[in-house]
Amino acid sequence: METSPQVTASIQGSLLRVSVGGSWNMDTAWPPEAVAAIETLKSQSIKQLCLESDKLEAWDSSLLVFLVQLTKAANDRQITPQNQLPEGLERLLKLAFAVPAKAGSDRKKEELNFVQRVGQATIDLPPRVNDFLNFVGDVTLALGRLVTGRSQMRSQDLLAAMQECGVQALPIISITSMLFGLILAFVGAVQLTQFGAQIYVAGLVGIGMLRVMGAIMVGVVMAGRVGAAYAALIGTMQVNEEVDALATLGISPIDFLVLPRVVALTAMIPLLTLYADLMGVIGGYIVGTTMLSISPMEYINATMQMVPYKHVFIGLTYGTIFGVIIAITGCYQGMRCGRSAQAVGLATTTAVVHAIVGIIVATAVITVICNVLDI
Repeated sequence: METSPQVTASIQGSLLRVSVGGSWNMDTAWPPEAVAAIETLKSQSIKQLCLESDKLEAWDSSLLVFLVQLTKAANDRQITPQNQLPEGLERLLKLAFAVPAKAGSDRKKEELNFVQRVGQATIDLPPRVNDFLNFVGDVTLALGRLVTGRSQMRSQDLLAAMQECGVQALPIISITSMLFGLILAFVGAVQLTQFGAQIYVAGLVGIGMLRVMGAIMVGVVMAGRVGAAYAALIGTMQVNEEVDALATLGISPIDFLVLPRVVALTAMIPLLTLYADLMGVIGGYIVGTTMLSISPMEYINATMQMVPYKHVFIGLTYGTIFGVIIAITGCYQGMRCGRSAQAVGLATTTAVVHAIVGIIVATAVITVICNVLDI
């Protein structure tokens, strides 16, 4: 029958005699005497250390860890232990200290000040940009292979990705877009009703939703819903080395994992944008007919007269570009994910943040271009 681990520490003048016995295994905690022995060794009155065994039974690395920590504490006091341990345990203990630790290897990383952090970020930026451009180039080449019929992308993967970022996203798009149409109508009505011009709420909601806001709402929602999912899925495959397995089998990870998601999201977001525009207009319609005393036909006619069709095509342009940004960002972060659970979480968060920032920047650029072209 195995016994619990035992440590006996006795002080004989300036000599600390530590005896180990019993059965040691990883599932059993150290006895309190083990920690007490290490603390006793820190006393200035201790000048010598003797390690010995008494009725030692089965043992594993847990005993070795204790003896290593005890020996390290002795070395810190410049005390050379006298070993009277079993031959195998003594050899392992000597092996643990056969190669001394490199001086300064345990030094903590120095904290950088603000200027140093900015400089380091500036130095790290070109390689990151170059890596991202290489990834975009790989995706572009994969699209070329898809057009010429040489791609390794599977049609079932494309259909599954289209369902994930299309049909399954309809409920959340419906709620957010309708509520945003309601909010937009409320905000416009606050000022327009003061002049008796509440009928122009129809034009405000229609132009706002169809031209840009519908696409932005879809982009932000899909960045959090699908972009994060892409980064988490591909990142987890990186952790499990599934991406490496695909490359080993001669299957392009870009074709197999990235391409169907990029194509699916780019194709489905414009359709979701049209649906979001409709739900936003319905939200404005509810406010106009129930709170602003506008008849249903009057609201519909005002919307058709005040909202040119060009705003629909501009909104679709926004949505298409947003789809590319979200898909590329999510897949890029997943493909460049580290090999740990923490890295997967970081890649997911970074994908959402970068996608939303990209949507805002793209919105600003497209808006300026439309103003310059007077469209």
